[in-house]
Amino acid sequence: MAGAPISWGVCEVPGWGYQLPAATVLSQMAALGLRATEFGPDGFLPADPLRRADVLAGHGLAAVGGFVPVVLHRADADPLPALEGVLDGFVASGADVLVVAAATGLDGYDTRPELGEDEWDLLLRRLDRITERAAERGLTAVLHPHVGTLVESGEDVERVLDGGSAALCLDTGHLLIGGADPLAIARRAPERIAHVHLKDVDASWIARVRAGELTYSEAVAAGMYRPLGAGDADVAGIVAALEGAGYGGWYVLEQDTVLAAPAGEEDPSAPVVADVRASIEHLLGPA
Repeated sequence: MAGAPISWGVCEVPGWGYQLPAATVLSQMAALGLRATEFGPDGFLPADPLRRADVLAGHGLAAVGGFVPVVLHRADADPLPALEGVLDGFVASGADVLVVAAATGLDGYDTRPELGEDEWDLLLRRLDRITERAAERGLTAVLHPHVGTLVESGEDVERVLDGGSAALCLDTGHLLIGGADPLAIARRAPERIAHVHLKDVDASWIARVRAGELTYSEAVAAGMYRPLGAGDADVAGIVAALEGAGYGGWYVLEQDTVLAAPAGEEDPSAPVVADVRASIEHLLGPA
């Protein structure tokens, strides 16, 4: 089980919200009993991979890997050269999972284009190449279906499963918001799931996002994501399906959050700590 900076509101999207310093986030992760974390966005941890590993180790945390949005569908831009350095950095930091999202090339996750068949074919071929290049370095590359990216819905996930060899990051929240069933995917293709982001979601907010009443980012800021067990995702069923199929990868606790700037002496991280603690207790029981 691992943590993720997004639970503390740390995100790569410009203007996402108040960004807590790494020292606060990592020390609170460790105090909650977490022993590993994903990296978070560029700039959250040191860019130098050895220094990055040292910072994590200083808080008693191991490196899991990180979320890397990559534009995969454009014929005029090959993502592999830039990813080579990322892969090298992951190896040097002691990480083992590259979490790829099929980025649109636009800022944020509130809109996305529709792809043609040629663009889909290119996206899938590039995912296979990334999988191969990561494996050569001893890393596991996974595709993260994510709201506002080019792989979002159940139909999109089926294209990936049927059209290529890439493994999946099963994000229980993003899949539900995108209209997919994470439990059905866990049962249908457990051999393709190599990483898990455990989220819980309030379905009433999902309905409002799908109806166009508010954007994804507005819904996150309003509290669409909930501690595990407090929303509408079948977390227990998903974990049971994966464990029954022999899953041996990470479970990363994620509750995507947008923090407001603190007023006066207010501690903006206090509700985050309470929510992460609730998620841990839901999975493992009280300490």
